[in-house]
Amino acid sequence: MNIRTDQTRDSAPGFESLRQFARRPRRRVEQCEMCGAELRTEHAHLIELRGRRLLCACDACALLFSNRTGARYKRVPRDVRLLTNFHMTDAEWDGLLIPINLAFFFQNSLSERVSAFYPSPAGATESLLPLETWASIAEANPVMATMEADVEALLVNRVGSAREVSPAEYYIAPIDACYELVGLIRLHWKGLSGGSEVWKEIGEFFADLRAKAKVLGEATRA
Repeated sequence: MNIRTDQTRDSAPGFESLRQFARRPRRRVEQCEMCGAELRTEHAHLIELRGRRLLCACDACALLFSNRTGARYKRVPRDVRLLTNFHMTDAEWDGLLIPINLAFFFQNSLSERVSAFYPSPAGATESLLPLETWASIAEANPVMATMEADVEALLVNRVGSAREVSPAEYYIAPIDACYELVGLIRLHWKGLSGGSEVWKEIGEFFADLRAKAKVLGEATRA
């Protein structure tokens, strides 16, 4: 894989590598980018913290970077959690200054702050996060304290809620899943509104995420 994932507001051209990855056919046999071993279709990912690059890894190499502090790479977990009792008002969402109704938030251990990104036709775009609003949301949702820095994110889908067709969805998701969503949107977006294809892809992405997520309710939030 070996792709850069983090882009700032003005660096959309740097996202070209992810777009090319999404377009090109996958190799018949993928290899671990650490040791060269052949990989199964479902395999682990590592993230390089300083460059924010995702790398494909075999289980043995991924295990080397599990629960290690100060390492150059971190293993990306695979578990997805659907937060059925997440508390966020429309006013709080508006206060985060995200221009669309999809975004993900993760604790960046290098910058020691929460980073916020939203998908766009240009790639992953960073949004400057009002700290007071974020602190209020985090206080109301202690489950966010369980997120692992750098590799897990709060993934917010308020598209259906904004259209009044389905409730908002909140997940704690692996960071590679968040960038997969970014890649889908960049690849399939057409014109000003995105076109029907991209919304179909977004719907299928969240249907798949929902199907494999562990549901966390009120009894498991604390």
